Amino acid sequence: MRIFIPLLFTLLLTSACDAGQGEIRKNLESSFPGVKIDSVGKSPVAGLYEVVVDGSHVIYVDKDAKYVFEGMLVDAATKRNLTQEKVDKLTLVGFDSLPLQQAIKVVKGDGKRRLAVFSDPDCPYCKKLEPELAKLTNVTIYTFAYPLPMHTDAARKSRLVWCSADPVKAWEDLMLNNTVPEGKDDCPNPVEANLALGDKLHIQGTPNIILGNGKRIPGLATADRLSQMLDEAGGK
Repeated sequence: MRIFIPLLFTLLLTSACDAGQGEIRKNLESSFPGVKIDSVGKSPVAGLYEVVVDGSHVIYVDKDAKYVFEGMLVDAATKRNLTQEKVDKLTLVGFDSLPLQQAIKVVKGDGKRRLAVFSDPDCPYCKKLEPELAKLTNVTIYTFAYPLPMHTDAARKSRLVWCSADPVKAWEDLMLNNTVPEGKDDCPNPVEANLALGDKLHIQGTPNIILGNGKRIPGLATADRLSQMLDEAGGK
């Protein structure tokens, strides 16, 4: 019977750990009603637990969840940003799983490098991104029209672009020259499907860029930075 004692001790210890993490979840749900808690686990810091909420947001709590810390956890020795590494892992996207037929496609040069961007036609930062995208070479760009609820006319403009005879030109004219396409917006279009996709990917703002290797760049980025990150992503 003695050979089973270490196994029994391990099981009891595991159950105790799980119970502690379950208590953290319970206390957080009580303190923050409505928050979706995806996981609770130990962090590299003794007594500090890592909690993932709302799909990709990382916070830290003590063992009783009485105190909540929101910020970056950095390994002082290696200078690694452990929080950002976790977020990058959580937000990684399988590029080939994206429904690229729902995007406006532009091929520049050999098109080997790839990126997708979720963009709102009335988002000022999206408009600032367009000239940066125009500077890129040897890249295929997939633009998912993603009108945010705060911009009440953005969905109509997105549909007008898709329903135009040349969506690529219509999008460029809209974003670079503020020229709204003429015509009707009642053709079959992917705007609602794009919104559902963004919700699934936890996209909460625009622009939101996804590189060919699945890594995300939230917000505005310069052409130089994008080109460097595209090179780091390789031919994916």
